[in-house]
Amino acid sequence: MKSHSDSSLPLTVVTGATGTLGRHVVDGLLSSGRPVRAVSRRPRRSGLPSAVEVVTGDLHEPATLNTAFETARALVLIAVPDSAVEVVACARAAEIEHIVVVSSAAVTAGHDTTYNLPVERAVRASGLDWSIVRPGEFATNALLIWGPSIRSGRRVVEPFPDQAGNPIHEQDVADVIVADVIVADLLDPDRRGRVDTIVGPDTLTRREQVARIAAAVGGDITLDEVTPEQALRFYREQGGFAADNAEWLYGFTSYDGVEGVADEPREANAASDGAYLTLTEVLGRPGRSYARWARDHAFDFGRPPAD
Repeated sequence: MKSHSDSSLPLTVVTGATGTLGRHVVDGLLSSGRPVRAVSRRPRRSGLPSAVEVVTGDLHEPATLNTAFETARALVLIAVPDSAVEVVACARAAEIEHIVVVSSAAVTAGHDTTYNLPVERAVRASGLDWSIVRPGEFATNALLIWGPSIRSGRRVVEPFPDQAGNPIHEQDVADVIVADVIVADLLDPDRRGRVDTIVGPDTLTRREQVARIAAAVGGDITLDEVTPEQALRFYREQGGFAADNAEWLYGFTSYDGVEGVADEPREANAASDGAYLTLTEVLGRPGRSYARWARDHAFDFGRPPAD
């Protein structure tokens, strides 16, 4: 990574910069020499590279963003639906030209109408240039859901082991976001006004995903096939991300939180749909494999360090 940025290049403001995806976006922009300003509620705890200007701001409180948006040309915007209209108005008032929205493939599927979709609509209606990136299932969900039980007992609890999907490496999502910021300005203005729903290159069942994690970690991981009700109880007790999302993940509510409505497919084979694009189709190079992702996170799953 370059250790400096070129102040003559347009400034990009990144929201969500201290999250897993946001850190990759920041690194990608810095690697291209772009000046980056990160918005954080706790700037002193950001842990971001010294080349990044970190400022105080909160998407839930748009009035805190006026300084953060000053002199910026581009904005990477994560979803906070309740304040989206006001945040976009702040961006327009600051003369930001281009907003890249980090959304979700759930919008493409028609499942998300209350979280990411309102943010997309606010940006589209702004009169500014925009690009929308809708990632499918993040591979990192496996770390958040299965990670604790793999680390503690080499075990995965799963009610739908033969459900297939195309998990995507968070670095690939970041690469598309960075391309939408940089390429739109420098090389290909047609990247503006794009909606890219992106998925990983491998179609894998949950069972196959566990096998690839086991290969990366070294040793066996037991997959316990349980009922959805048993999975719900298990992950509620586990807490964290899994507990927060268990009702939707296991079919007790819709993505939008409607009880008794399951909107995620449970078929054994993932459907082929032209609305869902791979990195080859979006960036012209293959996406990172799930096996690569598992190797990248082997130590997060508890692989012992080499002697």
